Amino acid sequence: MENELKLIVGSMVTLSLATAAMIVVPFLQLKDEPAPDGLSPYTSQELRGRAVYRGNGCITCHTQQPSTTGAGVADASRGWGRASVAGDYHYDDPPLLGTMRTGPDLFNIGVRQPSQDWHLGHLYDPRAYSPGSNMPPYRFLFEAKDPDQVQPNERVVSLPPDVAPAGKVVVALPEALDLVVYLQSLKRVYPILSANAVEREE
Repeated sequence: MENELKLIVGSMVTLSLATAAMIVVPFLQLKDEPAPDGLSPYTSQELRGRAVYRGNGCITCHTQQPSTTGAGVADASRGWGRASVAGDYHYDDPPLLGTMRTGPDLFNIGVRQPSQDWHLGHLYDPRAYSPGSNMPPYRFLFEAKDPDQVQPNERVVSLPPDVAPAGKVVVALPEALDLVVYLQSLKRVYPILSANAVEREE
């Protein structure tokens, strides 16, 4: 019984120390991290798009945290931007860091791919834009219509030949437009340090 008690106490102490070192201390260090000067809060449309991103499980296959190794290749060398810092996620609740790299990192996708047409077409038919992609098509975010039924306020997606259904045009639903606006907002190209911090370091 004495050995069992020692085992239980030892396990609890180990768990407590690990929790303090990996969760409590980093939280206390970073909880008041300010937003970088160039980072703006999300707009209402970007927040709606972020909800679509979460609701459709995009975080399952995409990260939003550039790696310094990236499976042997640093993401910066791929043109995916610098490594992220805590302040980059100031307005993210919760941060959508992700854990899998089935698809590319999206931390700076708004810089790498600023075209709304590209994003909409890629969501509709990923392999038409990225051959060999294993991303599923998100066609439920679109509607195929007869050209004469399209309303003036609707966004017709420009697609490669033979991608749209025969005799139809593809119209983006509001959820698709919101999601693309959110993806286009992912631009972390501002300086990490403020001008005052740089002066202090010098």
